[in-house]
Amino acid sequence: MIEVENLVKRYGSHLAIDHLTFRVEPGKIYGFLGPNGAGKSTTMNIMTGYIAATEGSVKINGHDILKDAEEAKKCIGYLPEIPPLYQDMTVREYLVFAASLKKIPKTELKSRLDEIMDLTMISDIQNRLIKNLSKGYKQRVGLAQAVLGYPDVIILDEPTVGLDPKQIIEIRDLIKKLGEKHTVILSSHILSEVQAICDEIMILSKGKLVACDTPDGLTGWMDKGFRLELSIMGSMEKAEGVIGKLHGIQKYRFEESNEKECVKVIIETDAKEDIRQELFYALAKEELPIMSLIRVEKSLEDVFLELTNEDSENIKAADGKEGEQKHGSNL
Repeated sequence: MIEVENLVKRYGSHLAIDHLTFRVEPGKIYGFLGPNGAGKSTTMNIMTGYIAATEGSVKINGHDILKDAEEAKKCIGYLPEIPPLYQDMTVREYLVFAASLKKIPKTELKSRLDEIMDLTMISDIQNRLIKNLSKGYKQRVGLAQAVLGYPDVIILDEPTVGLDPKQIIEIRDLIKKLGEKHTVILSSHILSEVQAICDEIMILSKGKLVACDTPDGLTGWMDKGFRLELSIMGSMEKAEGVIGKLHGIQKYRFEESNEKECVKVIIETDAKEDIRQELFYALAKEELPIMSLIRVEKSLEDVFLELTNEDSENIKAADGKEGEQKHGSNL
């Protein structure tokens, strides 16, 4: 178990972590999700003892990461965003070196290394120099280092950054496999990655924890509503005059349309009302044909944007009878 209590980290006048408190229960894969600069890497660096907190505490299986650092770190395997690899070593030499640092008994060394290399699928490159490996294989070697000694907790900072699609899928599958026997914490700003891998998601924004739940649970945090994406033939001013008068609309905005003489509008609606029929007749009355209409349920992306306020400046509330033209952006 990991217990983070009232964690604060300041860099001069900049507050990177703002009184952060959470618990990580064993046997799950947790995701740290947040925009760049939200405090994900800083939190992980404090949890692993790499840097000290300004205030607060971190306990790993009851051991304080600062006061009882050696015992706490025995419980952790850590892969930073840039793996700490010695480029002029072979893969096996590097893992032998890492095993010696982790005080793995020599009698167990060969079997441990063979097992870890099989798990991370690097047995066939164990005698190659690390500097000659692809980025995907370097990530695997970094993961092998983190898993050596079978720590209770494995912490991964942006484990798939810079990888190609095939490598990303391979690393994701490996993380899922690790999650069967370890507690895994990974940070990412890629929504699909966190949703595909994690049992629990913690969303950070400006150094604060703004949500913690399962992927399905998070989508239920917001009012259950729908998003309508319409292409309307006519002017934005005329379309807004109709849409602004309808009930059951939470937010809306206009975008440029790829169709000639059309405007695109994105509408968020109240779940209790299906406004499509009313919307159709209202637009038809004003001779504004609907060229296309798509109804989409709210996604994790929508929840993320609302919780981190990333789109708060781009959308105006419908109850003010206002929309805003926004070019080249998505809700």
